Amino acid sequence: MTTVALLGTGIMGAGMGHNMLAAGLDLRVWNRTAAKTKRLEDEGAQAFAEPADAVRGADVVVTMLGDADDVRAVMDRAAPGLAEGQVWAQMTTVGVEPVGTLAEFAREHGLVFLDAPVLGTRAPAESGQLQVFAAGPASAREAITPVFDAVGRQTVWLGDDGAQAAASRFKLVANSWVLAITAATGETLGLAKGLGVDPQTFLDAIEGGPLDLPYLRAKAKAILDDDWTPSFSAANAAKDAGLIVDAATAVGIRLDVAAATRDRLLRACDLGHADDDMAVAYLAGFPDGHPTSDSDE
Repeated sequence: MTTVALLGTGIMGAGMGHNMLAAGLDLRVWNRTAAKTKRLEDEGAQAFAEPADAVRGADVVVTMLGDADDVRAVMDRAAPGLAEGQVWAQMTTVGVEPVGTLAEFAREHGLVFLDAPVLGTRAPAESGQLQVFAAGPASAREAITPVFDAVGRQTVWLGDDGAQAAASRFKLVANSWVLAITAATGETLGLAKGLGVDPQTFLDAIEGGPLDLPYLRAKAKAILDDDWTPSFSAANAAKDAGLIVDAATAVGIRLDVAAATRDRLLRACDLGHADDDMAVAYLAGFPDGHPTSDSDE
């Protein structure tokens, strides 16, 4: 049985851990807020108060945390429990540049490093339908395959050197599309609201045509229902949008839409919606975050 140490059991990590247990993996968990491990403990995971204790003796270490700084801080705490030859699947979206630093940490501790961010939000994480983008040595695939198969519907291998950030580069490209759709959905429905147009009429008009998208439907429903239950938080989406802009700037590409999306998400966070679903960026288009229309005045 593969023993997995999962560091981070938030929105994404909790769903991933659930599916690891369902697949019969021996799961050890740690989270900064200990209460967030309770569900997984009830399902059979063993929880630890310190990352070093969670990783000690594990075959695979998985990090699913907030950003690169969080990953490095937690792995520094885990260091006393790490052992040469352990496979480290770094699944947090950290951008391009930090991957090299994390890979160097892995080399210093004799770990086999996999750059392995995932595409998906709460529902795919809970149902084991994430897409895993992975890069790392072929020698690690036997150990990591049961983990990736448990959490994802597909693993896309993008190279044999995780330090080159091939998977993280690919993830930023995919995320740029996700965030653009989210922002455009909010702006389109915001415009409809402001002009007194029934947004449902717009959605009905494009149904089944080339302009229709399942993701548009999902975010439009959240907006129209005023339901900001987090599938992926505005704060994390703003972080990812910033990583996309930074990566593009580093290679001389100007991304106006991504930059505007980042700023829109940050406004939503400033309005008090950092922990709400990223669809809440819709509210950032209105004065003080309160939707109005001609019919309301």
